[in-house]
Amino acid sequence: MAAQFGRRLRKGAATTAVAAVAVAALSASQAPGVTSGDTGRQANAGASTALPDEAGATGDSPYYTDLPPLDSPNPGTGPTPSASPSVGTAVSRGAAEAGIPATVLDAYQKAEAELRSSKPGCNLPWQLLAAIGKVESGQARGGDVDAEGNTLHRILGPELDGNGFALIKDTDGGKYDGNSQYDQAVGPMQFIPSTWAWAGRDGNGDGVKDPNNVYDAALAAGHYLCRNGWDLSVQADMNSAILSYNNSQDYLNLVMSWYEYYRKGTHSVPDGTGTLPGHRSDNSTGSGSDSGGSTTKPAKTTPKPHEPKPSVPATPSLPPTATDTVDHLEDAGTGTATLTAMAGDAFGKQISTRAETKAGRIVAKVRVRFTIVGDTDATFAGGESTATVVTDGKGVAVAPALQAGEKTGDFTVHAGVVGRTAKGVDYDATVTARAADTLALVNTTAPTCTPGGEFTDQVQAKATYQGAAADKVAATATLIKSADDTSTNDKGPYFKDANGNAVRTLTDLQTDADGLLTLPKLYADDTTGTFLLRITTTGGATLTVELTVAAADPSSSPSPSASASASASASASPSASAAS
Repeated sequence: MAAQFGRRLRKGAATTAVAAVAVAALSASQAPGVTSGDTGRQANAGASTALPDEAGATGDSPYYTDLPPLDSPNPGTGPTPSASPSVGTAVSRGAAEAGIPATVLDAYQKAEAELRSSKPGCNLPWQLLAAIGKVESGQARGGDVDAEGNTLHRILGPELDGNGFALIKDTDGGKYDGNSQYDQAVGPMQFIPSTWAWAGRDGNGDGVKDPNNVYDAALAAGHYLCRNGWDLSVQADMNSAILSYNNSQDYLNLVMSWYEYYRKGTHSVPDGTGTLPGHRSDNSTGSGSDSGGSTTKPAKTTPKPHEPKPSVPATPSLPPTATDTVDHLEDAGTGTATLTAMAGDAFGKQISTRAETKAGRIVAKVRVRFTIVGDTDATFAGGESTATVVTDGKGVAVAPALQAGEKTGDFTVHAGVVGRTAKGVDYDATVTARAADTLALVNTTAPTCTPGGEFTDQVQAKATYQGAAADKVAATATLIKSADDTSTNDKGPYFKDANGNAVRTLTDLQTDADGLLTLPKLYADDTTGTFLLRITTTGGATLTVELTVAAADPSSSPSPSASASASASASASPSASAAS
């Protein structure tokens, strides 16, 4: 990756110095090749237009605009602000940089390691997370976190009430931001709750996905940047990923300048000793604010003593978007019955949802997010637990096919409009255990044995479901008293447990990949006669096998296998046919 960046830098790509000058210029005036929309955000004509859902991960909240130092460790020989520094030069440990707080740095590096394993094609560098963390919250407000990575004071963005920012009404009941009216960006990586609902991750393994925990937030940011098949070693994909986080060319340039700076090396500092930035994109100062990262307006709750109300800048409201007309979602043909699939199988029906206005008119080109909710390992095609689909000309969004995992039980698929509080639709789904509807005896020789001996052949049965081999199906084998009395027999053939003791009921049996169930060896006590072995599977398939224990025929020639009588008669009973 370093080599690739080197080539790009030689071709004129942004470096620390160039990016710094560009950001300063963009802040002061309109740069060539840059257009400005009604919102005041600037878009680079050459940048990727493949921007993702809603207003980025942060709701396009304000961010810190402080630039990294331009001086090298040797100012007399280092590059001037107009020159391009060489990649690989050690960074200056000046006050403006002051290293990265140890716990925060650890969170970024752990997130990179996890993404290297789970999404190797993304090539996420931890320095990119550090750059975004610096711009979004000043590295969790200078490392104001405990040893587990939890922020000691809330870090909140502005109230997203449409007054200068996106209009996103409350989606989390105030759980993360303390605001029951509108969403606010939360935590070290400034996720809005509506985005955290699907992008959140558990980075520290405590079983909780919390945007206020730097390990969780860093891992979530990594996955957010690695979606859409982006390869962050490709500059165009990195640009798209950064713009998806906050859709501003100024933001892209600033993050890239910090990214290049951290790539040259950094060091850790004790938690709580990092230097806070002093300037924000909303022209407020941020270093002295105890309310955190990008806060410009308070939540509609009583602030805590350490969270004073900041001033509210006068900013124009954003223009309405296409999804402002959406009032609710309706089922578009999935039906109200519970979706059901056997473990390991695909669900037979895909979920379809229609976007409508309050008057019932359809709305096209609306982003609908389908989210799997509940304790399940079911996924959409591709292995993801969420999927975002744009409604077609009929206002309908069809979710990708659902694939059942191995975990049985109920779960829900929630369909909601991205970035809006419009009424959604919940679909109930159930994963049932793998089942068989037919069991057939595979043995061609009747199972027989002499008293006190060992049955020559192991009993083997074939399980099928709708004509196909039924693999991984649970089964039970019991030696029963009679066809009418299925209680366990206390005489005759038996299996042996690990200690060699006689057992006449086996549970936790399972068919193999070919649907075959091979039972352990059977033994006989001194009781002669005909005995019944009952095999049942999940799904109700049943097979009854007759076992014969008889004395050896004295007229037969002795042989090592004298306990097996070829003339003994045994066959599957009428109940050997499948019962479903």
